[in-house]
Amino acid sequence: MSEAGSGTSRNRSVNRRPEEEVIERRGPGRAQASDLLARFRKPSGTAAAGPKASGGSTASEGLKVSEGPTVVGPTATDGLKVSEGLMASDGLKATEGSTATDGSTASGRLKATDGSTASDGLKASGGSMASDGLKATAGSTASDDPTATGSSTPTEATGHRSVEQLAADIAARAARFLPGSATDTGTDLFDAGLSSVDAVELVALMARELGVSVSLDDVFADARPRRIAQRWAEAAGLPVEAAGSAPASPAATAATAAPAATAATAAPAATAATTAPTAAATAATAAPPVIEPTTVVAAPRAEGLHEDLEMILDDLALADRLPFSRQADAVVPRRILLTGATGYLGSHMLLDLLRQGDAHVVCLVRGADDAAAERRLADALASFDQPWSSEVRRRVTVLAADLRQPRLGLTQDRWESLAQDIDSIVNVAAAVDFLRGYPSLRQTNVIGPLVLAELAMTGRTKPLHHISSVAVFNEVGIEKMGEDDPVAHIDRLFAGYDKSKWAAEAVLRRAREHGLTVTFLRPGAIGGHTRTGVYNPRDLSTGLIGAFSRYRTVPAFKFMNLAPVDWISRTAAAVVFDPKAWGQNYNLTGRAETLPELVKDMKLAGMNVRVAGWQDWRDDLLRRHAAEPVPELDFLIRILSSPTAMKLFEALMFGPEAGSERTEAFLARHRLPMAERYGSQAQLKAFERMAKDGIARLPSREDPPYLSFRERTKGHVGPVGEDRDTKCRMALTLSIASMYQVVRHRKIDVRGEVTCERLHPEPLTVAAGEIWVRPDEGVPLRHGSDHPLLRYRLVLVDRDGGRWWLEGWKTARASRDFWKQTRTIDVTIGREGEPASLAGVVKVPAKSYVPDQIDGIRVDPKLTPQEQRLAKLAWLSWFFVQVGMGLAEPTLRAGAELLDLRKDAIDRDKGKLERKIRKLMIKREQTR
Repeated sequence: MSEAGSGTSRNRSVNRRPEEEVIERRGPGRAQASDLLARFRKPSGTAAAGPKASGGSTASEGLKVSEGPTVVGPTATDGLKVSEGLMASDGLKATEGSTATDGSTASGRLKATDGSTASDGLKASGGSMASDGLKATAGSTASDDPTATGSSTPTEATGHRSVEQLAADIAARAARFLPGSATDTGTDLFDAGLSSVDAVELVALMARELGVSVSLDDVFADARPRRIAQRWAEAAGLPVEAAGSAPASPAATAATAAPAATAATAAPAATAATTAPTAAATAATAAPPVIEPTTVVAAPRAEGLHEDLEMILDDLALADRLPFSRQADAVVPRRILLTGATGYLGSHMLLDLLRQGDAHVVCLVRGADDAAAERRLADALASFDQPWSSEVRRRVTVLAADLRQPRLGLTQDRWESLAQDIDSIVNVAAAVDFLRGYPSLRQTNVIGPLVLAELAMTGRTKPLHHISSVAVFNEVGIEKMGEDDPVAHIDRLFAGYDKSKWAAEAVLRRAREHGLTVTFLRPGAIGGHTRTGVYNPRDLSTGLIGAFSRYRTVPAFKFMNLAPVDWISRTAAAVVFDPKAWGQNYNLTGRAETLPELVKDMKLAGMNVRVAGWQDWRDDLLRRHAAEPVPELDFLIRILSSPTAMKLFEALMFGPEAGSERTEAFLARHRLPMAERYGSQAQLKAFERMAKDGIARLPSREDPPYLSFRERTKGHVGPVGEDRDTKCRMALTLSIASMYQVVRHRKIDVRGEVTCERLHPEPLTVAAGEIWVRPDEGVPLRHGSDHPLLRYRLVLVDRDGGRWWLEGWKTARASRDFWKQTRTIDVTIGREGEPASLAGVVKVPAKSYVPDQIDGIRVDPKLTPQEQRLAKLAWLSWFFVQVGMGLAEPTLRAGAELLDLRKDAIDRDKGKLERKIRKLMIKREQTR
């Protein structure tokens, strides 16, 4: 059996990352994970060795033991209170002859003297015990109790509020922005429904009403009210209560659901340790067996990287508790579980799964009940121009569930029923936010996939298809991004989103090694739909394209891994229905966009962009947006203003092109559309929508003309219905901002002057003017035989400020004087707001037509000579085709009428002949 079929990792000997090698070698449990964490911690020369107890045994985090021996200098870390002769770490009780640590004897940020230890940068002396910012004097004990000798209480330091009380106040303020009921202090506010805009307002509200000044980055890094309060207290140098002392929130302790059989596969160290469990532990034991992520004690802001690594390692350790299973049966799925169907990619995948097979799809959607979840799905599909027809409803079952909750928020019976009912799982759900930190994203992006892995291993084994991201490669300086290349080093990823996608793949690779068939599908940036133009307004590529078009500057990047949503969705759905493709990695990035190709497309579209260095481009964009804000680009500006996001952009802008050899072979085998560059033509409809919504800006009259030429006319006008006795001349400059303007809207911009003494002795200026080419698709005017070629509509201003309007028509008739028809304009003129007072005819002199309108075409000098020739050729080809069609239409119409052999036509002709004969006979009788 192949390695792909066995569900194991395929790159054991090819460029393995150090942390991956350790994870591969280690057995189940937390001790080895803690060892890995210690690798990333900086050694400290001032850290005291941790106290050792007789017996020398060690209890790792997550184990509970009692009856500890005498230890030199009784110690408690992270806000725990212990009795004499006992040291506990991270909520653990040590057994006799054992020492509990956080994976290392002493952290590099701790300093202890006289046989005692202090946690989180605290100092204890004289055999005292200090916890989280409290200072103990000799012989005293400082713990969560603020009355300890020599300590300043949190109540005094925070103005009669403890950190927990402050966290409650923050949660109460945040509730104003959240739908439904208020949240607790341990729930991530973004998971509860807080938006990025709400976060900005919340920061201002906290400063105004609570006197708590925190940065927006702190809120995005970890949006739990308790952690916001702790970070503020740490920054202010105030006492901080330990995170572990407060009850863990449901979100923080949400578990990956496990069937009853999972209990037998729990880590041996976790089942052998407790002889006197606490009340909380007893309650947890009575509950159905689940895999619970440990509550990680938050480190100070300077230790943010260590904090993230500790959380990631805790999450990776959870995968050790997955049961071992056999591979999924290689059969085409008939009942598919889909998550994320209300999102941009997920909504398109739902329809593609229905189109490419006859499977029934079960959609997990958050909602109060199944009916509310179904309404939410219907609204989401409508927002992305996807149908919610009776046929779609017949093949879709909507189940109210939450990926962030234990067992998806389902009852045990419904969980087991779902596990038996489905035969494939497709996970598209993800929290996509480049500002939020790993603690804020892990519940959805890491724990969620682990829940689905448990579901896939419950009952009959089911394949799991996980929509990942090429963000797992977002390391500055990475050289290759192939489908089987090693992913980035976790300690070199900066954005919380990148870390969460890396961790999700890491836990699911462990699931592969336990026998589960897991497929990774990695899109890059997801562009708009090539046919409907629907786009994701919060996708990073949308903001970048909008900024490029609006500000006409582009950063010097190497590659942009961008593909349209319809291609990504169709390819991913095809993989789901092909059992031979399961268990592999696929980069669904299309063909990468390069800087020269992008600049060329924008130039040919009439948008002359300037290429700048990354830092200069960012600074210029922030400055121009501050001067002229564009609300639709606020989300991009917030990302660019974040120090963390700057590193993310550096990785994106200078990273290599993603390799997709396996994807290309799969597409060729299934005769699916091959990956193509998501260029200007593919982006056209999405770009139009973005311009309509204010994100992008199309070329306009204000831009330098892409192409221009002159048109000079002369003739006579006079009062309507009277002789044309006054000379009239027009000297116009016709221009287009882009070929898009004429191809899509058939409009030409007009500037220039009109000279007519009946209007004013001095020439009148064209304040605004447009020419429509073949308006109304050449439909005849007033049901006559004249077909319109061009329509002129000008607004004129005389030297005295008077305003006039001029309308002109070039028309085609069924005659042979084509040359004359293309040069003749029937004009009417009147004062603004009044009917026409003058009418007449002006013509383009034959001798000036070719020199002005063909040889005299001027193209944007910023284009290369080759691009200038291409632009001129494109314009002449398009214009002469339109004029040729307009001239041919009257003749073709007349010929069609002559050849009309329908009975009613013959009867009409027969009736006309009879009436004509009758008139002639009457006339003859009258002459007699």
